[in-house]
This record gives sequence, C-alpha cells and structure tokens, in this order.
Amino acid sequence: MLIACCVLLGACSAILRNPVPEDQYTQVSVLGRQDLRAWGDYRNGEHQAALMPRDPNTLERDFGGIMHTEHNYLAISGGGADGAYGAGVLVGWTHAGTRPEFTMVTGVSTGALTAPFAFLGPDYDEELKLLYTTLESSRIFFRRGIFSIIRGDSVADNTPLMDMLEEYVTDEMIAEIAAEYRKGRILNIGTTDLDAGRPVIWNIGRIANSGQPGAAQLIRQVLLASASIPGVFPPAYIKVQTPDGKTYDEMHVDGGTSAQMFLYPTHTDFTKVRQDLDIKGTPTAYVIRNSRIEAAYDPVKARLANIGTRAVDSLIRTQGIGDAFRIAAITQRDGVDLKLTWIPMNAPENPGETLFDPSYMSALFDYGYQRAINGTAWTNLDLNQLVYQATN
Repeated sequence: MLIACCVLLGACSAILRNPVPEDQYTQVSVLGRQDLRAWGDYRNGEHQAALMPRDPNTLERDFGGIMHTEHNYLAISGGGADGAYGAGVLVGWTHAGTRPEFTMVTGVSTGALTAPFAFLGPDYDEELKLLYTTLESSRIFFRRGIFSIIRGDSVADNTPLMDMLEEYVTDEMIAEIAAEYRKGRILNIGTTDLDAGRPVIWNIGRIANSGQPGAAQLIRQVLLASASIPGVFPPAYIKVQTPDGKTYDEMHVDGGTSAQMFLYPTHTDFTKVRQDLDIKGTPTAYVIRNSRIEAAYDPVKARLANIGTRAVDSLIRTQGIGDAFRIAAITQRDGVDLKLTWIPMNAPENPGETLFDPSYMSALFDYGYQRAINGTAWTNLDLNQLVYQATN
C-alpha cells in the first residue's frame, strides 16, 4: 500500500513546467539577449558571442583594459564544504603579497560561490573568509517531508542558500562586477542545462552590465543553479524567450554534472586571442581543485545510502582528475603556464556528521591559508607531470 501511494503521489508532481521545444532550444534568449551565455560544448554553427566578439573593431572597446598586458586566469572547482580550502588559499595568497589580478575567473558549484569574491579581489577577502568559516547546513538547506520529496523535484529545499546569496551578492557587488567587465575582465560561471544535457557558460559581467531589469536576480539564480546538486537541491528554472516572443523555462543544475572545473572551451583559438589582445609574456592559469586527488581506503556499510554516497564521491573525484587532464592539455597546446592546487591527504578530515560543518571548514580554510603563506600551495604541472601525479 505504501509503495502504491508513493507511485500515485509521484505521478502527481507539484512542479509545473513549460520546457523549451526541442527545435527551438538553441535559439532562445535570456533577458531579451542572446549574448549573455554560451554552450560549453560548442558545436559547429553555434553563436559564441558571449565569450569573444567576432568583430575586431569592438576589441579595443570591450577589452581595452586587458589588452597589451600580462594575463592571469583562475578556475575554481566544485567540492561542497571543501570549498573552504580554496577560500583559504585565496586569502593566504593575498597576505603573502603574490596574488595577481585575474583577467578571467571561472567557477563551478561551490567554486561558483567563491568566484565573484575572487574576481573582485582582496577587498572581498573578509566576506569570503566569513562565508566559508561560519557556513553550516541550516544556512544552505532544510530537509523536506517524505510526501514533498515524492511530489517534488528534490530531497532538500535550498531557499536558505538563495537568502544567503541575496545577503552576500548585493546590488553594490554586482555593480562592481559590471565595472570590471567594462575594463574587459571576465567572470564566467558554469551550469548544466538538464533539458539539453549540455554545459552552459554564463558571462556574469555582461549580465551585470546589461542594465536589464532582473539582471541581479538572474545572476543569483545562476550561482544557485551552479551549486544545486540534482535530486538533492531543486533545479533553477530560468525563464527564456523564443524569437517569436513565447516564454519557456530551462532547468539548470550543478555545473559539476558537466565538469568539475573549466578554463575556456577546448575549441577556443587561443593563438588568435593572444594576437588580438596583444597579450604580453606567457599567460598563467591557476586551477583550484577543492577536493582530494588520492582515494582513501574507507570500508563502506552495506546500506544503499552509504554505497550511493561513496560511488558518487568516487565519480566526482575521478571526473575532477579528468577535467585537470583536459585543462592541462589545452594549456600545453596553447602555451599557457599551468599551476594547480588540491587538498593533500594530510589535510583536516571532515568528521562526516553534517554536510557543512563550520569547525571542519574553519580548519580546512586555515590549512589552505597556511599553504599559500608558506608558498607550498601551487604545483607547476604539465601534462606528463599530471599523469605522474594521478598515478603515483
């Protein structure tokens, strides 16, 4: 009887959707524009104006602040509570006096929450530290009842996380992001369009600078979507318009379902980018992997939840290694120096009593901070070294 009731309730979903028709999903616009985002898995013929302009005459206007100068890029991965490590590295890097200004910052999942602070620089270090040392589960989600789970789209409700985004990602912060965008600097956030099954790269600076009503809310929605683990947290339903003016919704979830981290799409003609922007010297890409690369031995209880959790953890860990290989390959191809940091095995361990434990996150933040201060956080890697690191 219980199973029958669950099936009946599950058939009566409380979530009413209006998804984009398949033949129009590549043509829709957001906030009335089609240049605010791009597909992360570019296919021939698709417009990628959200990443770089095609008209050479607009380069000086749109990228004047990053032309004829050195470039430093930062990619921040997912990792949940382990995002405290990357936050500690960034703040310690500031105090070490060696942190550069980043020409481009990208973020996925918890990295998406860190990215705006990293993009705006040391002035936001205190907010970043506060966020990752005081965060606890109750500030991110609350569990739903069994019938809400059966009829809904997730196990938990992440309304508290949206409330927190409204507290931290203020209109003033968004205005600062827009000002940096006008200098040519780039802030990109990754989500996954679950309807299309494809990664999406959102140009947050361009959205901030668009002047469109709803731009601030869209930015918070994108950040929320990038950190919304499918099934655990609700997707973000983002309103889009077709060329004939009809409104539909897209279902966006954690960018980590597509990639744990990204720098720029593999199809990018970086030689042309370097030439057009007259980049000086050798660009450097810094990648923060908020996770452990090495697997730890930990016997698993013969329970569905424990088996599933361990399997997903293993999948995310190995996906992150694969993403590091991809980034190493494209940076080696394009003549970009690569520096990578991840959580070593001797770092503080999560006691596992709750998803977001402030004590654990504070300890991990301090660990990342000290590694940056001591100059031991970053490893210079090429593709062959990464193979060695991943297999030894």
